[in-house]
Amino acid sequence: MSENREKIVIALGGNALQEGNGNATAEAQLEVVKKTCERIAEISGRGYEIAVVHGNGPQVGRIVMASEAAKDVTPAMPFDVCGAMSQGYIGYHIQQCLLYALNKDNRHVPVVTVATQMIVDENDPAFQNPSKPIGPFYTEEEAKALAEEKGWSVIEDAGRGWRRVVASPKPLRIVEIEAVKQLWDKTIVITCGGGGIPVVEKLDGHLEGVAAVIDKDFAAELLAEQVEADVLMILTQVEKVSINYKKPDQQDLDHMTLLDAVKYMEQGQFAKGSMLPKVEAAMKFVRMFPNKKAIITSLDKAIDAL
Repeated sequence: MSENREKIVIALGGNALQEGNGNATAEAQLEVVKKTCERIAEISGRGYEIAVVHGNGPQVGRIVMASEAAKDVTPAMPFDVCGAMSQGYIGYHIQQCLLYALNKDNRHVPVVTVATQMIVDENDPAFQNPSKPIGPFYTEEEAKALAEEKGWSVIEDAGRGWRRVVASPKPLRIVEIEAVKQLWDKTIVITCGGGGIPVVEKLDGHLEGVAAVIDKDFAAELLAEQVEADVLMILTQVEKVSINYKKPDQQDLDHMTLLDAVKYMEQGQFAKGSMLPKVEAAMKFVRMFPNKKAIITSLDKAIDAL
């Protein structure tokens, strides 16, 4: 597919796929995805082989809310099915826009979305400690009222507002990894969408969906390990990882060693559900492959970072 042959796993945040406070329409999301895919096509055009992992926090939250609101008309969808639905429609948007961007550059590379299941441990302590923000942002008053009414767990999300949180177990195994590997050489694969559809493996070997959202950064890291990627690239809304974020002495970091990252984590520099899982995923990848690199940056600076 290229002369370069270096492999990149690109992780796109669910919030990076839409503008605003999480209430964007599917049509508005599509316009943002078009811009995103132009940059991804440019990276592909530089000779890199790519897989794309996307988040789904805002989107799956909206699907769950819509399903719950319609329960008097039709039975509410299970949470894992809502996750699969978000995989499908976000993947469809990326697939459509990326194909168009590649074709504009006269690069006729196939793009495919793989509905991807991710095995998790049903005894993961995350099920007892919900931490993954989903759905739109609320004011504190709105969020606490909804928590009282619906039995939600809610938290303040990195200074951006209040959101519902659900369990976020660690990914253990990508069920469709062999299919992804077979597609890799000649295809841009969109996989592990929303971190993967969370499933547990029962004693008789069958898989069963569970109510959770896996963090897409950990899913992307696991994918990068299993395809032996050269670069794990986590794209977010900020150009650089920062310490003392949004404080007068904020410091943007050009590079960070593993020792630096551990120190900053101990200081509580990275927000849970926001920058912390990105840093943790990057650290895990670099520990596994010391001669390779993990990049956390914005879409606009992605090519410069390579």
